[in-house]
Amino acid sequence: MSKHKQKIQKVFEHPMSGNIDSKKLLVALEHYGAKVDVNKEHRAIIHLNGKEHSLTLSHRPELSKDAITKLRHFLEEVGLTADKL
Repeated sequence: MSKHKQKIQKVFEHPMSGNIDSKKLLVALEHYGAKVDVNKEHRAIIHLNGKEHSLTLSHRPELSKDAITKLRHFLEEVGLTADKL
């Protein structure tokens, strides 16, 4: 299994993982076709399949559980789910 696929699958784990590295996750999303722009306000704007999602990045490398939940919903909406990888 590729490391990119593993990173995306962590978003869909139950119970939710608390140690998803945001930089590695963004690289994995780019691998699957997303365009990612990081702005000065510590937000990553993810463009995928004609839709966009704003992901708040903290000063810590891990994503918050709230950010993971919102990202999970976005990925389900655009059809990039763990079972479709």
